[in-house]
Amino acid sequence: GFPPLRNEEAVHVLRGRMKGIQGHCNSCYMDAALFSLFSCTSVLDSMLFTPFQLCDRNVQNILRDEIVNPLRKNGFVMAKSVMHLREQLTEKGQCSSFTNAEKDPEEFLNLIMHQVLGIEPLLRLQSGAQKEQDCYCYQIFMDKQEDLVVPDVQQLVEHSFLSSDLKLVEIPSCFIIQMPRFGKEYKMFSKIIPSLELDITDLLLDSPRECCVCSDIATLECS
Repeated sequence: GFPPLRNEEAVHVLRGRMKGIQGHCNSCYMDAALFSLFSCTSVLDSMLFTPFQLCDRNVQNILRDEIVNPLRKNGFVMAKSVMHLREQLTEKGQCSSFTNAEKDPEEFLNLIMHQVLGIEPLLRLQSGAQKEQDCYCYQIFMDKQEDLVVPDVQQLVEHSFLSSDLKLVEIPSCFIIQMPRFGKEYKMFSKIIPSLELDITDLLLDSPRECCVCSDIATLECS
C-alpha cells in the first residue's frame, strides 16, 4: 500500500486538473467521503487491511487497490473504480440505488463500516440523561447563528454539541464530522474554515477542567 500524502507532497500530487476522485452519476457524497477519509490521513487504514468480524474481503480489496492506492500514488481515481465499489455495496446493502442516486454520507459510512466490514463504532455520545449512543460519524445540526458568518469547524462542533446537549463519553479514535448543508437552494454558510486541530476538552463527559474564575478544578459547568 501507499502511505497518505503529507504537506508539499499532498499539494504536488492532489492539486490541478484531473486530480481527486472523478464524479459520475451522483457519486459526489461517496467521492468526498472517500477523499476525506484516506487521501491525507492513515487513521482509518485498518479498513483497508484488517480482517474484521464481518469483513467482506472483495469490498476491502476494491477500496484499497482501486481507490485508495491510486489516489495516494497518482492523485486521481477513475469514476469506474468508485462505480465498482458502489455495485458491490448495492449487493451487500438493503438499498438498490447506491449506483445511481445521491445518498447521505452517513448512510454510506454506516453501510461500509458496519454491515460490510464489521468495524466497531468510532464514537460514543451521551445526550443529557439519556443512555449512550454509538455511531460512526457526527453530523453538525444547529440553528442559524447570526454571529457566525464564516465559522471554523471548532465553532460549529461546539455550537452543535451545546444546542443538542451532547457530550463525548470518551476520546474518539477517529472523529468524522459531517458539515451542515441544505442542498442546492440554501446553504447555511457559504464557507467553512477547516480547523487543523480540534480541542474537545469542553466536549468530554466528566473531564476535569479549570474554573474560569479561580483557576482551580471546576465543580460546575455553565452552558
